[in-house]
Amino acid sequence: MNALQPSVLGPEPGNFSCSICLDVFSSPVSTPCGHNFCRACITKFWDEQVKYKCPVCNELFNTRPDLRVNILISEMVDRFGTSLRVKEQPCVEPAEVPCDVCTGTQQKAVKSCLMCLTSYCQTHLEPHHRVAGLKKHRLVEPMDRLEDRMCKKHDRLLELFCQTEQMCVCQFCTETDHKSHPVIPLQEEYDVKTAQLGKIEAEVKQLIQERQKNILAIKDTVKRSKVDADREIADGVQVLTALMRRIEKGQDDLKEMVKEKLKSAVKQAEDLIKGLEQEIEDLTNRSSEVKQLSHTEDHLHFLQAFRSLKDPPPPRDWTTVEVRPPSYVGTLRRSLDQLEETLNMEMEKLRDAELKRVQQYEVDVTLDPDTANSRLNLSEDGKQVHDGGVRKRLPDNPKRFILLGVVVTRQSFSSGRFYFEVQVKDKTYWWLGVARESIDRRGGTMRTPENGYWTLLYYQDELVFRDDPAVRLPLRAGLQKVGVFVDYDEGLVSFYDVEARVHLYSATGCTFSEPLYPFLGPGSRVYESNNSAPLIISPVNQTD
Repeated sequence: MNALQPSVLGPEPGNFSCSICLDVFSSPVSTPCGHNFCRACITKFWDEQVKYKCPVCNELFNTRPDLRVNILISEMVDRFGTSLRVKEQPCVEPAEVPCDVCTGTQQKAVKSCLMCLTSYCQTHLEPHHRVAGLKKHRLVEPMDRLEDRMCKKHDRLLELFCQTEQMCVCQFCTETDHKSHPVIPLQEEYDVKTAQLGKIEAEVKQLIQERQKNILAIKDTVKRSKVDADREIADGVQVLTALMRRIEKGQDDLKEMVKEKLKSAVKQAEDLIKGLEQEIEDLTNRSSEVKQLSHTEDHLHFLQAFRSLKDPPPPRDWTTVEVRPPSYVGTLRRSLDQLEETLNMEMEKLRDAELKRVQQYEVDVTLDPDTANSRLNLSEDGKQVHDGGVRKRLPDNPKRFILLGVVVTRQSFSSGRFYFEVQVKDKTYWWLGVARESIDRRGGTMRTPENGYWTLLYYQDELVFRDDPAVRLPLRAGLQKVGVFVDYDEGLVSFYDVEARVHLYSATGCTFSEPLYPFLGPGSRVYESNNSAPLIISPVNQTD
C-alpha cells in the first residue's frame, strides 16, 4: 500500500495533462485508441478536420467516435488539478502566428505541423517531441492558414508546381490529373518567379520614373505657360494702355480743335457786332444833328452846319459781310487718321513680336527624295527643289507623289509647335504648307484641308489659301519668303510674309490625329515657262 502512495499523492503533471492544450484535463474523455483529452479540445480538433484521427497516434476512425468520460482521471484531476496547472507563457504579438491550441489567451506559435495542420506554442508542441507517433510529423516555421497549403482533393501538402497549368499540386496530383505535365518543386518555381518579380519591379520602377519625369515636364509646361500668360497680359496691357492714352489725347485734341474754331468764329462775330454798334452810334448822332439842324431858322448857321453834314466818312458796306458757322468737316476724320497711324505703328510692333515668337519654334527640315514627283529636282542638301520639266525614271515607291508635283520632308511632327521658312523669290507659280501622313500620293487630289492639305498657293499674281471655297488673300508686292507655323495641339496653321513681317492667313480649329509633313510644290514649268527658280528652305534670320 505504501508503494502506491507516491503515485496517488504526487502524480506527474504529464499523466493528468491534455495532449492538445497541455493543461490539466477539463472534463477528460477517452478515444477508442485509449488516449485521453479534454472534451472541448478533442471536439474542437475534430471540428476543424476533414478526417477523424487521434492527435497522438494518428489512428483514423471511419466515423466520429463517441466520447466517454474517463471517471478515474476525472477523479484524480478533481483531487490534484489545482497543483498541476501549467505556467502561462507570454502572449502572442500582432505580427506573430498564434498557437491554434491555446484556449483563452493565445500564445506565440514556435512551430507548425504539416500533418496536424496546426500551429503550436512551446508548451503545446511538447507531445511532438515526446510521443513516438507525433515525432514523425513534419514541423516547419510557424505559418498562417495551414489549411490552404493542403490539396483539397488528396489532403496532401502542396509542395510541387505544375508548369503546364501554372498551379500548385501535391504528389498524388502528379500521378492523376497532372500525370503528363512537367512539375518542379515549389522552391524552383519560387526562384523563377522571384527573378521575374525583380524584373517586374525594375520595369515598374522605370515606369514610375518615366511618369515622374512626365509630371515634371507637365509642371514645367504649366510654369512656362504661366510666365507666357503673364508676359502676354503685361504686353497687351501696355499696348492697350498706350492706345487708350492715344484715344484720350485724340479726344482732348478734338475738343481743343473744335473749341478753337468756335472761339475764332465767336471773336469774329463779336468784332463785327462791335463795328456795327459803332456805326449805329455814329449814325444815331448824325440823325440827332440832322433833326436839330432841321429846326434852325438862322440861314447862315444852317448853311454852315449843313456843309459839315455833307462830308461824313463813307459808311461800310455790310451787305457782303457775314459770319459763317465754323466747319467741322474732316475734324474727326483727321483725329481718327492720327489714331489709325498710331494703331498701325502698334500693329507693326505686334506683327514683328508675333513673328519673332513663332520663329522660336524653328525646325531643321530636309526634303525626302523618295517622295518627290519624278519631274522635281532636289539639291544634294535637301533644301531646294525646282521643276525640271521632264519626268525621270525612278524606282516605284509607295511614298512617291505620282500626279502632283510635290515633295514632303523627311521629318514629321505629331505634337507641339514647329516653324519653317521657304524662299519663293523670282517664282510665278508655287504652293507650300503641311499635309497629313495618309494623303493620297498616287492621284491628283485637291490640296484642301478636307483632303489632308493646308496649302498656300501663288499663281497668276493671286495669293490663295486652298479651301472649299478658296480664300483669296491680299497680295503685297515683293513677297519673297513665306513662314509656316503649326501648333499641332491647338489645331492652328499660320502663314507669314517674312520680309514684310505680316501675317497672311491662319487656319484655325483644325483637327490633327496623325503625323504632319511640311511639303513644297515648286509649280510646273509647262504653264509658266519662267518659273524655273527653286523653292528654298531657308534658315530663320530674326534680325530681318
